[in-house]
Amino acid sequence: MGAEANILNSIGNTPIMELCQVVPAGCARILIKLECQNPTGSMKDRMARAVVEGAVSRGKLLPEGTVIEYTGGSTGTSLAFVCAAKGYHLSIVTSDAFSREKRDHMRALGAEVLELPSEGGRTTKKLIQRMIAEAKELSAAPNSFFADQFNNPDAASGYASMAEEIWDQSDRKVDAFVQSVGTAQCITGVTEALRKLNSAVYIVAVEPSESPVLAGGAPGPHKIEGVGPGFIPSIWNDSLADEIIQISTGEAKDMARRLAEEEALFAGTSTGANVLASIQIATRLGPGHTVATVACDSGLKYLSTDLYTFT
Repeated sequence: MGAEANILNSIGNTPIMELCQVVPAGCARILIKLECQNPTGSMKDRMARAVVEGAVSRGKLLPEGTVIEYTGGSTGTSLAFVCAAKGYHLSIVTSDAFSREKRDHMRALGAEVLELPSEGGRTTKKLIQRMIAEAKELSAAPNSFFADQFNNPDAASGYASMAEEIWDQSDRKVDAFVQSVGTAQCITGVTEALRKLNSAVYIVAVEPSESPVLAGGAPGPHKIEGVGPGFIPSIWNDSLADEIIQISTGEAKDMARRLAEEEALFAGTSTGANVLASIQIATRLGPGHTVATVACDSGLKYLSTDLYTFT
């Protein structure tokens, strides 16, 4: 087995842990999939491999080709990792709204990075639309492949393996699955696979309370990186989730810090949002049930932000 196969095969098969300290008494058990232990510290490694390999298999990405993408950071880092392993060029459109660690990680893995200015470091619908437009313009160059994470069906299929792992690691007992929504590719891929294993599984989508577009509200600025783009992703349909829960940026940050201090789980803000929503569902379900959720990425991606800045 060559070096490329070795490094890419380190994606997935991540551990799962039961939360104990932050969960109130009398709840269902909450299992959290440690996707922060993927090679780049993010669940997006699964998606990136599926997207690149899918493009190659269909002849859309040719040798010496360039992958183009817009991203808040984790997708870009994951694509940079896969492209470096496979020998493809990568051009990323991102913004200063996202952590410096993510942007530097992409560059370290060889990506060319274009940064667009944000409005006070906040994620807004306008910013994401500008990033998409810039990426589309770049993808007009010869021998380019636009990964287009919001609309690429390979992205969702990359998460099917996560569902299968959760099912096995939970002893084949998952009553509810909770996941924050950005592109909606993860919740789509996991839900489709989980429902084949348990048709009654209860699916909960999580979005920023400042931008509750899935629930029919107006878009707004927030600082939960990687989720809440300010519009409804094209892959989303109302039958996907049984419930939508809103969590504020402040609440998500507070829980992320609690997870680090009380559970020794060092993760990002979207993980904090996932856990808060999971506690709501676990409280309602009660003992004897299992709620599964995801530690989307590592806290190491946020050391320069106010999430983990201490004075």
